[in-house]
Amino acid sequence: MAEILPLKAWRYNEKLAQNLEDLTAPLFDVVSTKQREVLYGNPLNSIHLSVPQGENPSENAQKILLRWKSEGVLDQDSLPGIYVYYQYFRLPGDHEESCRKGFIAQIKAYDWEEKQILRHESTIVSAVNDRIDLLRATEIQASPTHGLYEDESTELEFHMDAAIASPLYELEDYQGVREVLCVIHDAKVISRFLAVLADKKVILADGHHRLEGAIEYKKLQQNAFPEAKWKGSDYHLMYLTNVHGNHLKILPTHRLFYGLDLSEAELLDRIGLWFDIRPFGDADELVNYTFQRKWSFGLILSEEAYVIKFKPDRFEEVRPELPESLRNLDLVILHHILFEKILGLNGEQQRKSDQLAFERNFSRCVREVRYGKASFAIITREIELEQVLEVCKSGAVMPQKSTYFYPKALGGLLFGSIKQEEFDYDYGAFFDQTTR
Repeated sequence: MAEILPLKAWRYNEKLAQNLEDLTAPLFDVVSTKQREVLYGNPLNSIHLSVPQGENPSENAQKILLRWKSEGVLDQDSLPGIYVYYQYFRLPGDHEESCRKGFIAQIKAYDWEEKQILRHESTIVSAVNDRIDLLRATEIQASPTHGLYEDESTELEFHMDAAIASPLYELEDYQGVREVLCVIHDAKVISRFLAVLADKKVILADGHHRLEGAIEYKKLQQNAFPEAKWKGSDYHLMYLTNVHGNHLKILPTHRLFYGLDLSEAELLDRIGLWFDIRPFGDADELVNYTFQRKWSFGLILSEEAYVIKFKPDRFEEVRPELPESLRNLDLVILHHILFEKILGLNGEQQRKSDQLAFERNFSRCVREVRYGKASFAIITREIELEQVLEVCKSGAVMPQKSTYFYPKALGGLLFGSIKQEEFDYDYGAFFDQTTR
């Protein structure tokens, strides 16, 4: 049973919010080095809380946050609310604008074993520890994770559509996405949000490291505030979107490999034992190839490009211990056969290796190989939402960077505090008799 609560968000003061585009930032794990340099140039940009700088970044974030609060850079809303969040976007080639509808609330940071929030990717310990340190120092969350829920009735969309007509903010973000945020304070309407989510499981689309950090921080604080009915450290900021009747896009993430100790001819010989190989010609044109057949990929070498298709008669050799829904995934085939069996990197080594990189930008993949920086690139196709749901429900996890839900939520639109004195409220007013 997924328990959510409204939140008393911290937001940039009214005057600063007039230029909110200059204060928001990409999520900590997608912001590029060059983007960071630009954003750090603004002393009030939210990146100073989400990706702090310096030898003691968490302590620096704490000092910045205290200063922003004392100087009125950030103000806390006096009443808890559900923050409706719509993202309007077009993908290349789209003529019609899409809209992903959702809302931001606080959700209990359930342990994975409780199976109320289902994950589909494993995490990297060092990245989780960074998030724990930041939570411990600041007790605030600068960006929401992204969760999916299934509600065929689409009841909440009626309330969200009504609220979005009176936006708090409307801006264009770094992705070219039109971001619109509003708030619902009506207790009866908020109670419906709590009731609808009360019998749902949530599938984590984005933010595995941030949520795992929140789970671990909750454990560290388990003995704090024993008299509190609702403890801030038990909750986590999440953007929730309905799987049904929504524009949920998953884009592919390609693979780059560096420092190959084989010749290209030797690599092709080894790949040929497992994959059918067809010369493609111009690597730049692979971006238009649809990869309709499962288990097929683009391979870019220094002078040539290929389409490689896994040989179905060798499927029995692929991870027989895994559930069928996971074994069938393109990226499981790719990581197990190419990176493990052919190149000798086991799963743990793949997660930690600096030879393997992940890249969403197709043109950058071509450039990295063409200019001799990367040894080769693998071009992948997007995973289907139904596959993600199936894997999550099986309890298994996918290879890292299997999904890239688009668009990404934006950091700095609002901040969720788990500091007890700022979190405290009689949330019982939002639970009607049917949800208790």
